[in-house]
Amino acid sequence: MHDLIIRRAHLVDGTGAAPVTDVDIAVRDGRIAEVGGPGVRLAGPARRELDADGHLVTPGFVDIHTHYDGQATWDPWLEPSSPHGVTTVVMGNCGVGFAPVRPGEHDALIELMEGVEDIPGAALSEGMNWEWESFAEYLDALGRREFALDVGAMIAHGPLRTYVMGRRGADNETASSDDIAAMAALVGEAVEAGAMGFSTSRTITHRAMNGEPVPGTFAAEDELFSIGRALGRAGKGVFEVAPAGVAGEDLVAPANEVEWVCRLAADIGRPVTWLMLQNNFAPHDWKELMTRSAEAQAAGHRVVPQVAGRPFGVLLGLQTGRHRFADCPSFAPLLDRTPAEQAAAMADPELKARLLDESRAAVARLAESNPLSAHVANAFDRTYVLGDPVDYEPTDADSIAGRATSRGADPLDEYYECLRERDGMAMLMMPFLGYAEGNGDALHGMLTDPAAVLGLADGGAHANFICDASTPTWMLTHWVRDRTRGPRLELADVVAKMTSQTASLFGLTDRGVVRPGLRADLNVIDLERLRLRSPRLVADLPAGGTRLLQDAEGYRATVVAGRITREHDEFTGETPGRLVRS
Repeated sequence: MHDLIIRRAHLVDGTGAAPVTDVDIAVRDGRIAEVGGPGVRLAGPARRELDADGHLVTPGFVDIHTHYDGQATWDPWLEPSSPHGVTTVVMGNCGVGFAPVRPGEHDALIELMEGVEDIPGAALSEGMNWEWESFAEYLDALGRREFALDVGAMIAHGPLRTYVMGRRGADNETASSDDIAAMAALVGEAVEAGAMGFSTSRTITHRAMNGEPVPGTFAAEDELFSIGRALGRAGKGVFEVAPAGVAGEDLVAPANEVEWVCRLAADIGRPVTWLMLQNNFAPHDWKELMTRSAEAQAAGHRVVPQVAGRPFGVLLGLQTGRHRFADCPSFAPLLDRTPAEQAAAMADPELKARLLDESRAAVARLAESNPLSAHVANAFDRTYVLGDPVDYEPTDADSIAGRATSRGADPLDEYYECLRERDGMAMLMMPFLGYAEGNGDALHGMLTDPAAVLGLADGGAHANFICDASTPTWMLTHWVRDRTRGPRLELADVVAKMTSQTASLFGLTDRGVVRPGLRADLNVIDLERLRLRSPRLVADLPAGGTRLLQDAEGYRATVVAGRITREHDEFTGETPGRLVRS
C-alpha cells in the first residue's frame, strides 16, 4: 500500500525539463515510489490521496542560506521558511554559528550572532540549552530533534577561531601555524561528523554587538586555504564566503575577492560559493564578477555566485518600531501602544506638526556628524510602500517622493501618512542592495546567469528588519507569473533553481528532483491563487522576543519525507524533518 498518491499533477520535476500535465505520483516509506506518465492513473490503494488537478507539483525547495543555528535547538517549525514550500535548509552561513564553544563562552557567540544577523540575544539566551562543546556534539544535539523540514549545518569561522585562539581569535589577530593546523583539523572532524561545509565572513559590516568584526574577517590566505584543504581531504563540504565589498564599503575588493576565491576552488577541489548583490555604488560590476566565476567553472572549478531573488533592504513601520519618529520626544508616550493606537493618535494635527519638526531637527543634527546616515534618512526617493500583497519591484511612483509629488505634499509628510495606513500595519521598504537602478533588471540578469545559484534568503536572521525567507513564493508569484516591468522567468527554470541546483551544490543527491527512489519532499501549489502577504511582527520568540513572519496563500500541501507537514497554508503537526549530515 502506498502512503500517499498525488493525482493529476501539473508536474515540474526540478530538472529544468518542461512541465508535464496530468501525472500521478505515488509515495511509500518516505520515498517517491512511482511517477506515472501523462494521463496514466497509478493503482492504489493509498492511505491518503490528494487531487492536484490544476495544481503545480514541484520538489520541496532547498534553501541553502539560513541562520536557524540557535532557533533549531528549540523550535520544530522553523518559520519563516517552512510556510513557503521549503523542505530543507542549510544554516551556519556568513561565518557565524554556535559550535565549537568552550564552557563560559556562550555569551560571546550570542553577541556575535545578534550583531551580525539581528537575532534577539535574549531569545537566544533563553531558548538555547547548550548541550555541546564540539561541532560533532552540536550536530548530535540537532539529531535528537524533530522538525517540519530537514536541517543541515556548516561549521562557521567565528566560533571556530574563538575556540582555537581565544581572545586573539575574537580580536582578529594573525593566526599562527599551530592555530591554523588546529582549525583545519577541527573543520575536518566537523565535516566527517556531518557538517555541510565551512563558512567565513570578510564583510566589514558584519560586526558583533561590541562593534568588533566577525572573527576571521581579516584572515590571511594561508589560514583560509589550509581550512579549505581540510574539505578537500575529506572530499565533501562547501566553502561559503561573505566577501569584502558586498555592502559597498570597498569598491575594489569584490574583484580581488573573486580572484582568490577562484584560486581557492582550484586548490581544494571543492565548491566555493560567494555572496553577490548589486552594489549601489558600482551597479554594473556584478557582470564582470559573474563572468570571472563562469570562466572558473569552464576550467573545471566550482566557483558559484550566490544571488538573491529580490532587493536586500530593511522594513520600516509602526509594527517594527523602526521609523523616523520613533526617537522623537513627542512620540515617547505612544511607544507602549499598539500600531493601530499609534496610527490613530498620529491623526492629531498638533502631534503631527511636533513630530515633523522634531524629526527634521534630529536629521539636521545627524548631518553634522554623519552625513551619509542623514542622506539615507532623507532618501524618500528610495523608500517605497510595500503594499499587501507585497511588491518588491516598486516603481518611482510607489516611492515616498513619488507619492508626495503626485499629491503635492512634502515627502516627510507623505512618509508620516504612509506609516498610518492600514491601521498602522503598513510597511515601507528601503532597499540597500540589488535595486541600484530602481528596477529588477540586474536581479533578472543574475537569476538567468547559468553560473549562479539562488540563495541569500536569510531565514531566521534579521528578525525585526527583513523577511526574505519568503523568497520562494516571490520567485513563483513575481518572476514566473506577475512581472510587468521586464521579462519574466520560465517556471521550469525557477523550480530547478530552488530544488535540484541548490541541492546539488551541497551534495544532497537524494532530493531536489521528482524521481522514483528519491525523497518524497514535494509541494502542491495553486499557482493561480498563490499570494504573498505583507510581513507582520509577532512576539513568539523566547523571552518575548519579536520577529517578522510573512504568510503565503496557495500552498495546497507541503510533503516532507512522505508526510504532509502543511496543508492549506497551515501546519498539520507532523514533524518528519531531521538533521541532514554531509
